[in-house]
Amino acid sequence: MSASPLSIHGPLQSSSEVLMDIRNLTKTFPVRHSLLERWRQQPMRKVRALSDVNLDVRKGETLGIVGESGCGKSTLARCLVRLYEADSGSVSYQGQDVLALRGAHLRDYNRRVQMIFQDPFSSLNPRMTVRQVLREVLSVHRMRPKDQLDARVRELLELVGLPAEAAQRYPHEFSGGQRQRIGIARALALEPECLIADELVSALDVSVQAQVVNLLLELQERLKLTVLFVAHDLRLVRHLSHRVAVMYLGRVVEVATTDALFEQPLHPYTQALLAAAPDLDPQQRVTTPALQGELPSPLHVPSGCPFRTRCPHAFDRCATERPDLTPTSSEQTVACHLYTHPPEHPVRGASAEPHNVRRHA
Repeated sequence: MSASPLSIHGPLQSSSEVLMDIRNLTKTFPVRHSLLERWRQQPMRKVRALSDVNLDVRKGETLGIVGESGCGKSTLARCLVRLYEADSGSVSYQGQDVLALRGAHLRDYNRRVQMIFQDPFSSLNPRMTVRQVLREVLSVHRMRPKDQLDARVRELLELVGLPAEAAQRYPHEFSGGQRQRIGIARALALEPECLIADELVSALDVSVQAQVVNLLLELQERLKLTVLFVAHDLRLVRHLSHRVAVMYLGRVVEVATTDALFEQPLHPYTQALLAAAPDLDPQQRVTTPALQGELPSPLHVPSGCPFRTRCPHAFDRCATERPDLTPTSSEQTVACHLYTHPPEHPVRGASAEPHNVRRHA
C-alpha cells in the first residue's frame, strides 16, 4: 500500500484503559413482506446487520473500523449512540450499561459520546444559521449561561478553523468540507470524551479530506479525545488509527494494532482487503481479483464461518462451526479456524502460511 499524504502527524498515544466494552451486540432489521409472502402468510424475514459483535475501545485511542459496504460498520456506530436499539448484547461505557440508560442518564451519555455523520448537509437544519444550530445545542444541554452562548459559538468556529462571520450563514452557503467542520463543531459543543466518525470524509475531495483528517488529529491531541473512525479507505485508517477492527457480514473477524494488521494480516478477508487496495506504482499493481465470488446476502448468511464461500483456505470445519475471536498475540485477535483448529491436511490451493499473501507495503 502506498504512503498517504493525508496525515501531517501521528495520532495521540492511547492507554490500556478500556473506555467502552461491547459484548455480543446483535441488531436485526425486518424486511417488508412482498405481496406473495403476505398471501402465503410467511413469517417476517430479518436482516442480521450485527451478529455477536465483541470489541473494546481504549481511552485516548483511535479505533478504525473497516470492511466492505453493508458489513455493519455504520449500524454498529448508530447502536453505540443509541440511534438504533440493539436486539441483544451489552455496551458498557466506564462501567455504565449504555443499553439500559434512560432519561437524564441517557442524555448525559449522549453528551459524552457524540457522532459525526457522513453527510453533514442532511444533519444540519437548512432553515437555521450556524449560530442558531450551535446555540440550540448549547442551550438544550445547558453547556453555558445564556449570555455566554455567542462567545462559545465563536470559540467553536475558531476551533474548527472557520471565521466568526460564518455564524450568520446557512448550511447551503458552505462547501462540503466546511459543512463537515460545522458538524464537528456541533459535536464538540457538548465537550464529549468520545467521537464516533461515520465515513467522515468519504464524500469529500481528496485535498479537502486531508484538511478534515488533520483537523481531527489536532482536535484529538488538543482535547484528549477517543475516536471511533468508521471508513472503507484503508489509507485513512492506517494513518489515523492505533488499532483496527475488520468487519464482515455483521461480525468482527480481526482486531489488531495498525502496524500488525498492515504488516501481517491474519484473517483471509483482511488479506484480501489489503491486496485489493490500489497502488500508485504500476509495477506493483495486482491484476487478479483479491476476492472470488459475491458478498452473500445478509438474509442468507452462510453456515459456520460467514466468509467460507469466498475463502481460498476453507475446509470442512468452516462449514459447520463459526469461529470465535481468539487472541493469537498481544497485538492481534482473529476469528479463523486456520489459527485455532488448523486442518490436518493442507487445503488445496492454500499456501502453507495463511498470511503469505501479496500486499502493498
